[in-house]
Amino acid sequence: MFRKELSYYFSTPIAYIVIGLYLLAVSLFLWVIPGQWNIIDSGYAQTDGLFQLSPWLMMLLCPALTMRLYSEERKSGTWDILMVQRTPMRRIVTGKFFASWTLMLLALLPNVVHYFIVYAIAEPIGNIDGGQFAGSFIGLIMLSVTFLSIAMLAGCWTKNQIAAFISGALACFVLYWLILQHFYDSVSRGVIDLRDILVFVTIAMICHGGTIGILQLISHK
Repeated sequence: MFRKELSYYFSTPIAYIVIGLYLLAVSLFLWVIPGQWNIIDSGYAQTDGLFQLSPWLMMLLCPALTMRLYSEERKSGTWDILMVQRTPMRRIVTGKFFASWTLMLLALLPNVVHYFIVYAIAEPIGNIDGGQFAGSFIGLIMLSVTFLSIAMLAGCWTKNQIAAFISGALACFVLYWLILQHFYDSVSRGVIDLRDILVFVTIAMICHGGTIGILQLISHK
């Protein structure tokens, strides 16, 4: 399932468009568009704008990656084939999740370039808090795990990709605003607290289990 989904992403323009738009948006806000996230305007050797901006972009990016995972399978009829083959639901959901997360990691990793650019232009050279960057980047990775799980749960009930995208984006926004932002900000300060990581993992596991449960109910109708 993992190989199937990953190969689908890269055999269509979806992966390239989604990753490209995310990286372009981040680069423009950090270096070109004037404002609170612009590194040059801030006058400081820091990449805070990257970690303040990325969660809001990821609220759209993660649902965009997951919106077709179940809606397209059910609409095209391939879902029935999986059910006839008695493929375990846990294997289906886990395989799809890790394929999406792999793509998400490929979108996040190029952002390390911004750190090295700031490192090179800082006065003196290297005058940037590497520990804070590492902590913030770990926070982004954990947030991607949680957002993908939330988006998969929110969108697994419908055959309509637009409905899956909207419900996933709204669910990510609400949970980030109510719960996740506090723990993400804590990690972003460069101090890795296992309690913060546990919150991300726990919410992701609950959503993962919920997705499996809902799909099992739908499949038995």
